[in-house]
Amino acid sequence: MPMLDRLAADGTTNVLQTTPPGLAPGSETCIPTLLGCPPAQQPGRGRVDAAAHGIDVPDGLVPWRADVLGEDGSRASAARAAAVAADLDAVHTRGHRLLILSHTRPPSTPGLTVWDDGPAPAGPLPRPTAIVCATGAAAGVGRLLGAHVIVPAGATGDVDTDLDAKRRAAAAAIDEGWPRVVVHVGAPDEAAHRFDRDAVIGALERIDRQLLAPLADVAYAAGGRLTVCPDHETDPATGRHSAAPVRVVRCEAQAVRA
Repeated sequence: MPMLDRLAADGTTNVLQTTPPGLAPGSETCIPTLLGCPPAQQPGRGRVDAAAHGIDVPDGLVPWRADVLGEDGSRASAARAAAVAADLDAVHTRGHRLLILSHTRPPSTPGLTVWDDGPAPAGPLPRPTAIVCATGAAAGVGRLLGAHVIVPAGATGDVDTDLDAKRRAAAAAIDEGWPRVVVHVGAPDEAAHRFDRDAVIGALERIDRQLLAPLADVAYAAGGRLTVCPDHETDPATGRHSAAPVRVVRCEAQAVRA
């Protein structure tokens, strides 16, 4: 990752606690913290997913996030999840993920894990923010916090996401004068959830080459700063999130070597 190495050499490195004490690590918790709105309670992932997908939740109902799993506990295929969604009259959002609108918490079963409910992430954001992302947690959190959310065509939230499209969208947002532009890439996390270490490495190398390098030029030309960090760690050996502090690299335009 030559660009990240250069940023670390020219800028500063630090660690950041993105999971507030007592809360579980996850995008619904850590992304609000990174954006300057750390939650006091565990956010309801269903509320985040509903906002991400533009799903209107009628009064009195709760959007419950549910994961369809195989017999070994692995993520089920999108086709299997769609079939389960049809049986439950639920919304198949993406991959193994469902959204169930119900007054009460649906029961979890060996093939279906229903997440707990909680409050939606709440702002205000410390400054106007544009978020370039796929239709997923970053989009939902951004909309709930009042950010300007940009979902480029080809942004899948997975290892096949179109990084060039995200780069172009971020560059356009910088040109439009947004004080803070956030680009979220879920590829390494998704690969780690599949226990695929090689895919994690490949995703990081692509991010370095296709996103960090060209965006650094755009950010520095605008006299800005480039900050690189994950919202949380995901161990490809276990597929689980970690609440450990994450590493952060920051580089100011004037710090870049000629």
